Amino acid sequence: MRAVWMASRGGPEVLRYGEIAPPVLEAGQVRIAVKAVALNHLDVWVRKGVASPKLPLPHILGCDIAGVVESVGAGVSGVAPGDAVVVNPGVSCGRCARCLGGQDNLCAGYQILGEHRWGGYAELVVVPAANILPKPARLSWLEAASLPLTFLTAWQMVVDKLQVRPGEDVLVMAAGAGVSVAAIQIAKLHGARVIATASSDEKLAQAKALGADEGVNYSQPDWYKEVRRLTGGKGADAVVDHTGAQYWEGVIKATAWGGRISLVGASSGYEATTPLSHIFYRQLSIFGSTMASKSRLFPILQFVAEGRLRPVIGATLPLSQAAEGHRLLEERRVFGKVVLEV
Repeated sequence: MRAVWMASRGGPEVLRYGEIAPPVLEAGQVRIAVKAVALNHLDVWVRKGVASPKLPLPHILGCDIAGVVESVGAGVSGVAPGDAVVVNPGVSCGRCARCLGGQDNLCAGYQILGEHRWGGYAELVVVPAANILPKPARLSWLEAASLPLTFLTAWQMVVDKLQVRPGEDVLVMAAGAGVSVAAIQIAKLHGARVIATASSDEKLAQAKALGADEGVNYSQPDWYKEVRRLTGGKGADAVVDHTGAQYWEGVIKATAWGGRISLVGASSGYEATTPLSHIFYRQLSIFGSTMASKSRLFPILQFVAEGRLRPVIGATLPLSQAAEGHRLLEERRVFGKVVLEV
């Protein structure tokens, strides 16, 4: 099969395009002919060796996949060749207390497609049958592929962790990122007033077109003071953040007394300074977050089918240009998702 794989760890140049042996279909699994696969910053971190540095090579990246069922393994029911599907990227054992309690993303054996096992930068991918959902008919392949990981991640942050309520001020950092594009929409869906940050006026305009009520350019010094001004001096009740060390102190200072912060990444670095007096004296709550339960993709796809949530595609490239897609992500040249057509 044709695919893009990592031959080593490093820059985008380590991604090779060509022929590689297809994955073997086993019992309980489904093999999918990939139509589109979306890129995520996780792909970049794995490529560099920041995430899963001991991963065996060669390795195929790609968490977010949409395609057609090509064949099914022994014991699989409810899925048939020819079905148009979206792939849920979180893989777990399905048997432990966490999985059976609806917290499969806390399973000790939790894996993410494209990180811990071969993903979708290929013509074919094999996944557990439990990870298959029907593709909403209204979506193109590109749109369907751009949904799962970022919308799952944002849903857990906004709904499960922050428990955003109508009328609250929600700060969404780095509005052009895929998680943030989803978080803006999910926060609005739950009745919040959204303040989005971005590094350019163009991205702020796009965030407002998506539903954000206010915009703040966080490349400006003391940007957090503008957030406080927009909230009458109070600060944001809830914050969606993945920007990392460079902006962390500003995020804390932009948060209201008794406010909540959900943290899902650290794009600008992991070693951040935390002014502890702000945490205990102002009684802030900080929630770590990774992905979401597989069950959360069902309401997400329902809201997408109803037109109440929508994917945003920033760039489309053929599979052979995956390396260029990585450069677009790293250089922050897109608002929304970069998607590869297979």
